[in-house]
Amino acid sequence: MMNWSWLVTLICPLMMILMMFGMPGGHGHRGHGGRPQRKHIEELEQELSGLKAQMEQLRADRHNTTV
Repeated sequence: MMNWSWLVTLICPLMMILMMFGMPGGHGHRGHGGRPQRKHIEELEQELSGLKAQMEQLRADRHNTTV
């Protein structure tokens, strides 16, 4: 009978490596470009500032309707 324990020992780290490189935004080649990541951060910052402006507008509207 063949001992398969060595296969289980090798499968675990192999699967971990495959999952790391297969995940979006993981440690694969996509995250090392620098520029695309910076562009994404800028887009998120713009979205955040827009959401903050919306929150301020909603607060002002709520304040005007309760007064």
